[in-house]
Amino acid sequence: MQVNAKVYQDTLYLSILGELDEHTAHYARTAMDGQLEKDNFKQVIIDLSGLDFMDSTGIGVLIGRYKKLQKRKIPIFISNPSNQAEKIFKMTALYDIMPRIN
Repeated sequence: MQVNAKVYQDTLYLSILGELDEHTAHYARTAMDGQLEKDNFKQVIIDLSGLDFMDSTGIGVLIGRYKKLQKRKIPIFISNPSNQAEKIFKMTALYDIMPRIN
């Protein structure tokens, strides 16, 4: 599990690599929250192209980050979901709160 972050033109880009499940959730939460606490961005794009696996715990991690950003009125978007992540996002209607962008 790896979380990479960079800010470019008021956008925080987070890239999640590996598996997002109960074994990696704590690390992912901590790494993402460390970036989300900064005030140098106006929107967040999460790149899931390197996500190999995500279970319900991983969904909870993403929803938790969405709630934190919602309080600050900062939109969150999903880009490049893996096939597995795409299925989960469609089944759970997560794209309703975290739209997919290209």
